Amino acid sequence: MTAVVLTVLIQAFVARVYVIPSASMENTLHGCTGCENDRVLVDKLTYGFSDVEPGEVVVFRGPEAWTTTDFRNPRSTNPVAGFVQNIGSLLGIAPANERDFVKRVIALPGQTVMCCDEQHRVVVDGKPLDEPYVHWQAGTSPADHEPFAPIRVPDGRLFVMGDNRMNSTDSRKQGGGGVAGTVQVENVIGKARYVVFPKDRWSVVSDHNPQPLG
Repeated sequence: MTAVVLTVLIQAFVARVYVIPSASMENTLHGCTGCENDRVLVDKLTYGFSDVEPGEVVVFRGPEAWTTTDFRNPRSTNPVAGFVQNIGSLLGIAPANERDFVKRVIALPGQTVMCCDEQHRVVVDGKPLDEPYVHWQAGTSPADHEPFAPIRVPDGRLFVMGDNRMNSTDSRKQGGGGVAGTVQVENVIGKARYVVFPKDRWSVVSDHNPQPLG
């Protein structure tokens, strides 16, 4: 019992395991309906001491303008079953109860992001991004990158995208896109650090900074 209580406290305040049921972050994070989805350890302390950086994979509470969820968990109307679901989400054996999403940070407050340049790359502040983590589904390529007009990210907000560019509903589309698709920094729950389950997927979650230095 003590171990369970400690686990719940740690996941509530320090780090938490999240289930990835969506394919929007393939191949970095694996998720799909009816398969063995990744469990990801999310560090909830990091952003108390440092700022969010480009390229980091973050879990965040969906803004009001966002209409779909990555972490879907139909809640039981039975109070006992609901309690079990809540405990399961804290232990990482069931999807979280929040309206949560996981995406990669592409642009920070004050930066201008658009798509695309002549080589079909996303551009931030006039410079193309280096994105080795992007996944292109069979039959698609960077030429299929959906274009969007320049967006200046407002203060206190982030522009985020999924690694699976042809299968991610993110800042490009949510809320109609544009500024409405950006995410409040204060909504960020934590940084995705490790894939902890299943065993053959153990890995560090890439936080490659796609923005050129200098």
